[in-house]
Amino acid sequence: MMLRAVSWTCFLLGHVPLVVSNPSGLQEVFEVYQPVPFAPESNNDCDVQVLLMDHVFGASYGQPFVGNYTPPKCNFDTVRINFTVESRGRQYDRLALMYLGDYEVFRTSTAEPTSTGITWTYVKEMSQYNSLWQSPQKVIFDLGNEITDVYTGYYNATLTAHFSHTGNAKTADMILPISARKSASDSSSDFQLPTDNATVQYKIPAEASRAVVSISACGQSAEEFWWANVFSQDTWDFNSTIGELYGYSPFREVQLYIDGMLAGVVWPFPVIFTGGVAPGFWRPIVGIDAFDLRQPEIDISPFLPLVQDGQEHSFEIRVTGLNISADGTATFADTVGSYWVVTGNIFLYLDGTSSRVVHGHSPPTIEAPAPKFSVMRHLVQNQTGFNETLSYSVIAERTFKATSSQFSWSQKLSYSNHGYLNQQGLSQVNDQHTWGDNAISEVGEKGRSSRTSFEYPLLVNNTYALTANSMTIDAWMKRGLDIDADEGLGISTYTLTSGPVRLHTRQAGSAHYQSVDNQNSTSSGETIDEFEGTADGQAYKRSVRAINGTVVADTNPGNGASVSSHTPNVGALNGLGRDSVRSMLGRGPGRL
Repeated sequence: MMLRAVSWTCFLLGHVPLVVSNPSGLQEVFEVYQPVPFAPESNNDCDVQVLLMDHVFGASYGQPFVGNYTPPKCNFDTVRINFTVESRGRQYDRLALMYLGDYEVFRTSTAEPTSTGITWTYVKEMSQYNSLWQSPQKVIFDLGNEITDVYTGYYNATLTAHFSHTGNAKTADMILPISARKSASDSSSDFQLPTDNATVQYKIPAEASRAVVSISACGQSAEEFWWANVFSQDTWDFNSTIGELYGYSPFREVQLYIDGMLAGVVWPFPVIFTGGVAPGFWRPIVGIDAFDLRQPEIDISPFLPLVQDGQEHSFEIRVTGLNISADGTATFADTVGSYWVVTGNIFLYLDGTSSRVVHGHSPPTIEAPAPKFSVMRHLVQNQTGFNETLSYSVIAERTFKATSSQFSWSQKLSYSNHGYLNQQGLSQVNDQHTWGDNAISEVGEKGRSSRTSFEYPLLVNNTYALTANSMTIDAWMKRGLDIDADEGLGISTYTLTSGPVRLHTRQAGSAHYQSVDNQNSTSSGETIDEFEGTADGQAYKRSVRAINGTVVADTNPGNGASVSSHTPNVGALNGLGRDSVRSMLGRGPGRL
């Protein structure tokens, strides 16, 4: 297997980078995404900015920022937040969750700093939580960080919210959290699966005419690179070279249950944080959605007749991988490795009257045939009896449909992952594709419908070189995200807007990482990021190319691209002395 594709090797040769000065002295790190206007969009007397947080996250595991929010005294319907961070030193990437009380409203991650310092800003649409912003809230921002004599990077974070009145799209009248509901103790309210039971109980009001559940879920530690995991029987195939691999296959399904009945599924996007695979990929361009992890949605309107009987009903989120039997049969494992960080929100749209007639209290008709799985596994030994190569694949298809007298929710999903390890496990490639089509329709000839389709291509190749006191990684990747959606019911937590959306983005590049005992680790690389999309009736297009932490080409440089002329120093983050390569790379940006 080639160490990296020839095209990407040639890309790095004979190019003199363009260096642009940065007056602040800090390198600007950025995600390429369609900008969200932060300035007022209307001429009225509501144009208010509120400081929600100004905090330094040092040794902050189990110690989130806690503050209080009071609504501005004006008539607003539009809320956008500005999250700005500065950091310098050595540090891992970290996962961060923002709550209004028990409700998770924003999930993000940090960039890895340099000794000279970095900064980034992300502006996010938050009007979908308008019913929460209308009343006082406890703001909890959980960014677990560690400070030692090695990990010296603090995260200086500022969070502001801008309130205005723009005649924005309809938003949910009521929101109910699917969370651990720990805000009373000033704690993060996430569930950690598979350890926790992510189940809540609610009475759903009779006034609700529509209901949508958003799900926020991402893997950490042994599950951060779930898409590169192997079958559980292969986790020790290359113990003498790279140590333990992680199991339950490279397939994951996030499931929503209502009263024990499957209500819909999510096949997750393979987010890669800024320390993932090789850090040189992600400076100054971070991975797709690394600064704003989307929350896929499941429309549960077909379940309203069941849950509007005045009684409590259960809502549960599960995450599962696969077990592969000796005869090649794949079945749900009903568990995963440790661990997934999971929450959800139930968005309820009310019709304004408690006298609305609920047509019976019966469950919807559910068509949920067992997923179709096709798996392959082939382990080859060399002449000395050591395992030399492992090839494996999972191909999956699933359909789901829930229908009531008024609504029908349907899903059609397909997935493939072809994995190959050679050089006794020191080289690995995974080629994964996920496709999906979700639709909600009103029953009847003239019923309205809304559809969202998506595609997640991912191709990653890693090759490791290990000595007694050093480790290097050479990697290349191609990945992307495509979304095509009709106008929705309200502002979507997945498409991040209310109207039709078309999004096409691709990242590709190569990177090198080196770690030596008692020295700073370094990582260099090249990344191209191409983005094209239309949202809120506005088209946006941008292409950026960075080499060794320096932006050398940018078609839209006014959107957060400044440059640095030095090779990134990612700190003393070596994995020597750990149990395996995976235990270092798969540590995850979340809690220790």
